[in-house]
Amino acid sequence: MDRMRYLVDTLNRWAYEYYVQDAPSVSDREYDALYDELRELERETGTVLPDSPTRRVGGEPVKGFARHAHIAPLFSLDKAVTEDELDAFLTRVHKVDPDAAFTVEYKFDGLTMCLTYENGAFVRAATRGNGREGEDVTAQALTLHSFPLAIPYKGTIEVRGEAIIRLSVLEKYNAAHPDEPLKNARNAAAGAIRNLDPKVTASRHPEIVFYDINYMSESPVSSQTEALEKLKAWGFETFPYLRVCKTAEEVQSAIDEIEVERKKLDILTDGAVVKTNEESVRRKMGYTDKFPRWAIAYKFEAEEAEATVEEVLWQVGRTGKLTPLARITPVELAGATVRRATLNNYGDLTRKDVKVGSRVLVRRSNEVIPEILGAVSHAEGSVPVSKPAVCPACGAPTLEVGANLFCTNRACPPRIIQKLTHYCSKNAADVEGMSEATLTMLYEKRGVRRFSDLYALTAESFAGLEGFKERKTGNLLQAIAASKTMPLERFLYAIGIEGIGRVAARDLAAFGSVEAVAALTFDELVALENIGDVTANAILRYFADEENAEELARLKAAGVAPTVKTRAAEGAFAGENVVLTGGLSSMSRPEAQKSIEALGGTVQSSVTQKTTLVIAGEKAGSKFKKAQQLGIRIIGEEEFLDLLKEN
Repeated sequence: MDRMRYLVDTLNRWAYEYYVQDAPSVSDREYDALYDELRELERETGTVLPDSPTRRVGGEPVKGFARHAHIAPLFSLDKAVTEDELDAFLTRVHKVDPDAAFTVEYKFDGLTMCLTYENGAFVRAATRGNGREGEDVTAQALTLHSFPLAIPYKGTIEVRGEAIIRLSVLEKYNAAHPDEPLKNARNAAAGAIRNLDPKVTASRHPEIVFYDINYMSESPVSSQTEALEKLKAWGFETFPYLRVCKTAEEVQSAIDEIEVERKKLDILTDGAVVKTNEESVRRKMGYTDKFPRWAIAYKFEAEEAEATVEEVLWQVGRTGKLTPLARITPVELAGATVRRATLNNYGDLTRKDVKVGSRVLVRRSNEVIPEILGAVSHAEGSVPVSKPAVCPACGAPTLEVGANLFCTNRACPPRIIQKLTHYCSKNAADVEGMSEATLTMLYEKRGVRRFSDLYALTAESFAGLEGFKERKTGNLLQAIAASKTMPLERFLYAIGIEGIGRVAARDLAAFGSVEAVAALTFDELVALENIGDVTANAILRYFADEENAEELARLKAAGVAPTVKTRAAEGAFAGENVVLTGGLSSMSRPEAQKSIEALGGTVQSSVTQKTTLVIAGEKAGSKFKKAQQLGIRIIGEEEFLDLLKEN
């Protein structure tokens, strides 16, 4: 038995070096010799140790997959596809803990797996399934070499990973099977694991990359970093990339790094995963009925290509921020020829190591401005970009604030034109036909300087302007007039309050009017789910500014009257400001929100002094506690359903 134990330990160590570390220390011949000796000992004694490598040989086909209930749910992740959505997530976390740290990792595109160990021994592998119950694929998983059959942890534990097939392995497989090629790496991995014949699984050479501990019966880990350290120490295959970040800038930097570097990987990836690192923060944030509130997947859905930077120019935005714009060699992206691409700021430019002459990765998604993600390589004559000391448009001194440079002149022409362009954009006032070129013409030839000036335009204002005939002028004036009744959330976005994106504007619009938003205090603002300290102070500064107050008055005098969603006059929730917290078993949150609004209620994202009712589902968290502290009426799911039935 001692010899058998020695052989198992030695062979497992060699397999770990070969399959996981990709650094074999012995030849195949030496491995095979010990493996054959072990098999002979097992045949003679009739004993097979739980972690023997001979258990990994594919057995006979199974008749079907048994169902297996996970000990702890395997939640999916909420998704973000814009920086605005990512910022909203980071803000929500920092409202729970201002010092919370985040981890950023690759999001692999494969099949989610959950492995169970009891008293140190591997006992089962299952697919994620619906998150609570999956398919038992133990026989298939035993053909893989990317996880240990025994670990030193003696309680019950579930570990989570992604079954993948490397792109190079897929290429070799398809070359050997030209009549039945596998479509892509994701489908290939799922098909390999969910094949009833373990021998087919083994022939496709899948592996599992582990990234989380889903459950521990004793001494649970305190952070994501600790979980990954344990997985690696125990012999699980993990991916070496992990960034621990404290700020939104650091998180975005890590995501950008992943988006550039993923092109060089032999594994299919489709995004980055951002999690709060500390378990204590996760407990405070809790879960919805589908997702953990403490994690999000940032999806990469844009097209990308490489180009060479020929020149870097500087643009002035509506806030006065100077943004570096690169003129690049033409590339085809998302159905368009791209010749220019942006970087976020001077700090972004230096961090991404972009120089004139650099080869860079460019991204474009739908109508979004093409963006440089980072340098791929440098030419011998690549030249660093210098920092401008004055505004390139008006010559005013620049001011450096963090990673950004700002023009100090509020009357800087391109700054005003960009403010007007933002105001007229699709997700704001939505003045169809009002392009940046038209606004530049109106600025230069008709003295348009403010939003309110747009509403004073007449047909005569366009007379003599190139390209404006009667029909085009009429359509544009009609679009301007229609914008007077834009929804309040779009108006709050349009006026350009610093830090207010579409998500935060929607939260503010729940207060019903511009005047109500202007009257909010700092405490009321930061109580909102998607608004933090910096944005709250920016809102207060905006409404305290005399020039802004005068412009709002001019807009009102011009007939601009933002609309709000009208509540039903009658219904169970008429006049109520309602907050949903926790998971509802009977319906999704969007369905619940729709039902509440149909019966006269307004759904808020967070508990404030104006909240009148909280509906608490399963695992209600901080919102429930805050409602208790404020003495707000709270009902459960059963009472909520009764109210719906009555109406």
